[in-house]
Amino acid sequence: MRFGYNERCLAHDTGERHPESPDRLRAIRRGLAKRHGVEYADGSPATREAVTAVHDGEYVDEFESFCADGGGSWDPDTVACEATWDAALASAGLAQWAALTALDGDDGRETPFAIGRPPGHHAVAGDAMGFCFFNNAAVAAETAIDDGHADRVAIFDWDVHHGNGTQDIFYDRGDVLYASTHEDGLYPDTGELTETGTEAGDGTTVNLPLSAGADDDDYLHAVDEAIAPALDRFAPDLVIVSAGFDAHRHDPISRMRVSSEGYALLTDRIRTLADDIGAATAYVLEGGYSLDTLAEGVSMVHETYDGRDPVASDGEPTEKTEERVAELRTALGL
Repeated sequence: MRFGYNERCLAHDTGERHPESPDRLRAIRRGLAKRHGVEYADGSPATREAVTAVHDGEYVDEFESFCADGGGSWDPDTVACEATWDAALASAGLAQWAALTALDGDDGRETPFAIGRPPGHHAVAGDAMGFCFFNNAAVAAETAIDDGHADRVAIFDWDVHHGNGTQDIFYDRGDVLYASTHEDGLYPDTGELTETGTEAGDGTTVNLPLSAGADDDDYLHAVDEAIAPALDRFAPDLVIVSAGFDAHRHDPISRMRVSSEGYALLTDRIRTLADDIGAATAYVLEGGYSLDTLAEGVSMVHETYDGRDPVASDGEPTEKTEERVAELRTALGL
């Protein structure tokens, strides 16, 4: 894979005990140093115009001033410093790089993965929250559409938390599909199965809240029976994966049971689906707060595109997962 990386993202200082720290990117880089075929690319920071295409201008101005004044706690979870403004623009720019590079033909072993921070999927149009300031995946999707590189973009979010910001930004849009698998009842307590979009976006929001303890087999069943058919019907030109690794069984802030091999299997499913529907694919880093499993998860994505065959699971989804998938299929008319 080709990984988008920018040193400015390390300057976003959240303090010694904050889970979203620069050590996340350092751990990923250390993990990837042990793998073959890793390439890095620089991405230009996003422009204000690109950011305000999905965020309110007043919010963007307020955030810039907040950082210029030294930053602090935007809310109890979301912390900024003076350098966070540049880091957030760099992180959004890396997501743009990933999307546009994929649409330009980079695939297979050159599939792009933006490893920026701060993450983005909780940032709504007019506010920061959940460690996120600019919605990186949303900026990338909007850029691809506005610049004429894609007519339709799908965003699949496998982070353990629901990407409320991404959903909200595109909830009434028919040209962007947002699909999410997430832990039911976890922060920010959004993403109900019945939330399927409105107006032109009716049917282009796909939420599958999974019960705590869901494992590889539950996630694979969710993708095979609900996410993949929804994306296939939507027929996007580009699939952006909001790739969080906090559903891992060893992550400290979730109760899910996805294994490192499970991320390889999910990656293989997405790669196969994108190939089948003729869509470009780009990855954008979201969460993941155990440094070892975060690094291993990203490495699993890389190794899958580098030719490693994932080890198939021989388990079964829980009855609860099967029921929720069936309910979602009915709600979406799949």
